[in-house]
Amino acid sequence: MTDLPIAQHVHSHGHASETCTLGYDARFIRRKRLVSDQGRAFLLDLPQTTSLDHGAVLHLNDASRIAIQAAPEPLLAITGDLPRLAWHIGNRHTPCQIEPGRLMIQRDAVIAHMLGILGADVTEVTAPFTPEGGAYGHGRTHAHEHGHSAHDHSHAP
Repeated sequence: MTDLPIAQHVHSHGHASETCTLGYDARFIRRKRLVSDQGRAFLLDLPQTTSLDHGAVLHLNDASRIAIQAAPEPLLAITGDLPRLAWHIGNRHTPCQIEPGRLMIQRDAVIAHMLGILGADVTEVTAPFTPEGGAYGHGRTHAHEHGHSAHDHSHAP
């Protein structure tokens, strides 16, 4: 048994007195000891693996609340023919943050090269990464299942 406060509930928003800053990969979590930005250790113990979004609020058993913040991380800012470039990024199941005038993805030399060939302007930046959710607006898009066989797998437009 732990003496740490335990977070077992997540809400999409709300008031919090502390924050916990995590990168994109670290926000996909079920059970882990974490430390708030203010230095307080706590245990996250959720019923299932969850993608914690920027702004989500953890409710701890000591009645405190901790808001999740997206940490700055190495990204690629992409400009150009955004609908066409977004299609190619999505076709490779790459998580993508869609902003007015640009797309943002995690740094990946292979994808950057492909985007350059497609005429994109690709710039390395450091920023919080908050990509779009899955097809229904939540969840992660990688390691997906389409519900059909691999022999029937096509992403042609």
